[in-house]
Parts: sequence; C-alpha cells; structure tokens
Amino acid sequence: MTERDPTDEETPTERDTADDEETPTERDTADNEHVHACVGDRGEYVATVEIDRPDARNALNQTVRAELQSVFEAIADDDAVRVVVLTGSAEAGAFVAGADVTELRERSVVQQRAVSEFPRVYEAVADCPCPVIARVNGHALGGGCELAQACDVRIASTDAKLGQPETGLGLIPGGGGTQRLPRLVGEGQALKLILSGELIDATEAERLGLVEEAVPPAELDERVDDLAEKIAVKSPLAIQRATEAVRAAAQRPLDDGLAYERELFVGLFDSHDVADGNEGIDAFLEDREPEWRGE
Repeated sequence: MTERDPTDEETPTERDTADDEETPTERDTADNEHVHACVGDRGEYVATVEIDRPDARNALNQTVRAELQSVFEAIADDDAVRVVVLTGSAEAGAFVAGADVTELRERSVVQQRAVSEFPRVYEAVADCPCPVIARVNGHALGGGCELAQACDVRIASTDAKLGQPETGLGLIPGGGGTQRLPRLVGEGQALKLILSGELIDATEAERLGLVEEAVPPAELDERVDDLAEKIAVKSPLAIQRATEAVRAAAQRPLDDGLAYERELFVGLFDSHDVADGNEGIDAFLEDREPEWRGE
C-alpha cells in the first residue's frame, strides 16, 4: 500500500490557522453571490468591497442591495477594518450601471414603498463608521451614481461615465441623488444633470466636484491604494471622529457643527492614544511611527 503524502492535504492546524486569519467581515459574507469582501489585499486595515454581477453590469437588484447592506453591517463591527474601498469587478466593466429596471417595471407603488424603507443600501454606506472610498472603475449611473455619492471620497477612472438618467424613465433619482448631488456640485449643476439625464465623463465630474479625482485607468489602483494606506495608518479613533464631524457639516447649521466638532475633539483626550501616553504626539516628537491601540 502506498503511503499518503502528508503534504497532499492541509493539517487540522493549518486549516485552523487559515480560518483564524479571516476577519469577521470575510467570514460573515463568504456565501454572498454578488458582493464580496476582502480585508488586507489593498493594505493593512483596508477592506475591499467588490460588486460582481457582470451579466447586468452590476445593476442593483434586491440581492446586490441586501448583500451590500450585510457587508457594511459586518464592517461596522470589525476591528480589522479602518478604511473601505467600494468598487465594481473588472469582469463587470462598471462600478454600478444603475438600478435593475426589470425589477422596477414589475413593482406597484405599495411594493416600491416597502423596498424603499430606511435604512437602504445608500444609508448603510453613508453611515459606515469607517471612511469609504469609491473606486469608480466604470460607469456609475442612476443608483450607481447615488451609491458613489454616499461614499466619502470618489476616485474615478477617466473612462468612467456618471449621471442620473432617471427622468428618461419617467422617474427621479430615488437613492439620494436629489439631496447628495446638490451638496457636492451645487444646486444648478445638480438640476442640470438630473433634469437632462446627461451623462458626463470622469474629467468633467472632477471639475464639478462629483468626484475628487479622475485618473487614467492604469493608475486607478495605485492612487486608490495610496490614499487608503495613508488613511489606514492614522489613529483609528481620530479618523472615525474626523469622518463623523465632516459628515455632520452637511446636516447641521454652522454653530451646531462647530459645537459638535469641539465635543469630538475634546473627547479624544479621554482615549488611550491621547490620554494614556500621548502616543501620537510622542511618536511625532521621537520621529517614529505611532503604535495605535484605537481605544
């Protein structure tokens, strides 16, 4: 009898170790059909959330929406994640091409009201405790454009197109476009895009402020990864509080926003990274990298 080569299979110890290396986000979303999450492939503490429905250019159907929400719920409780990169798969050739119009066509007003209950996928992204970078690797139209708007920073490939074409279907943007888009580009530009349904390229989107940067396709990953890494190495509590404060600016009058910023700033003096050793300041004075505990 030929002896089995012990290298042919993983030992239980090896399998256990591999399982231990998975983060809660990866474990909780491993069975998803269209939305996949990986932590660490773009850098330590960086989660990549990839939408992969290539047969429909990543159109948002109910499965994609539900899986996106589950991923962001998992991320909210995962200490291994400090920054999120949201993108479409290379196979799909799009960020998100829009809502799945075949689903919209079959719904009654009662059914649409039910699926439009808050919180929706847009709120799941906008309320993520970690900053979210939209890696717009292709067309972001309709609901896809609104999904990008729900992110904190948008880096787009120059071959991407963005827009809100809903009026051509007898509808209006229903995922936040009439509210978030004016905050990004101004009321006049938002109305021009929404009322005309015009699609714009990423370079024009950068000029308007719809995306922060438009970069050549070959440079997209390098730029996104560089930005994500620069955020991930900072104090995790400071990053969370700064994100909260800036998001609040769109919701509060200036005086209330300033008061909220002050409370968040002062509250950090009760954190381990400031109160117990002043890790950030000491690291700066000692010319070394800080060792954050995020507590």
